[in-house]
Amino acid sequence: MSIEAVALLQDPVRRRLYDHVAAQRHDVSRNEAAEAAGIQRTLAAFHLDKMVEGGLLDAVFRRPEGRSGPGAGRPAKYYRRAAGEFAVSLPPRDYVTAAEVLAEVVEKAGLDPSDAARAAGPVLGGRDLFEALAGRGYEPYEDGDALRLRNCPFHRLAEDFPPLVCGMNLALLEGVAAEAGREARMDPAPGRCCVALLKPMKIDI
Repeated sequence: MSIEAVALLQDPVRRRLYDHVAAQRHDVSRNEAAEAAGIQRTLAAFHLDKMVEGGLLDAVFRRPEGRSGPGAGRPAKYYRRAAGEFAVSLPPRDYVTAAEVLAEVVEKAGLDPSDAARAAGPVLGGRDLFEALAGRGYEPYEDGDALRLRNCPFHRLAEDFPPLVCGMNLALLEGVAAEAGREARMDPAPGRCCVALLKPMKIDI
């Protein structure tokens, strides 16, 4: 299933549509997706529905905002990135199991990986904070003075070992943020990484 799903994104038009939908914090209509990809609405609908069939996107139906009651018309179809994960490795590799075993050992031994993660932060970062985070799969986006992260690269491990993995993630991002003059703080919310990178507060003297 993973191979077939990933193969759907080999089509450049389909990839543009997927990237646009995945980057939005709202459900995307067919019209919006078509405009973003520079194609006709009917072609966009075809590709979007193919990705729904493949499990890459979820489809939801609702009336457009501002329309309700009789005469509001049929509910429109909107798209959002699916919650499922897809990975392809040939030959097969199982790094997740190794990570789970290591996390369990660290947790049972009462060890704290924060110092090591914090020291690794500057190495994993770069001159451009946004690009460094995007390259690591965090999918950063600006939200006022905060740089929030739409995706947690350690999602599966964080579900099984939340204090350990989220604490390690915070320490790792503290090192990355410090290089860019920001502060990493825990700021959990549904549908995004539990850490946000904030600009330092200005104190008037």
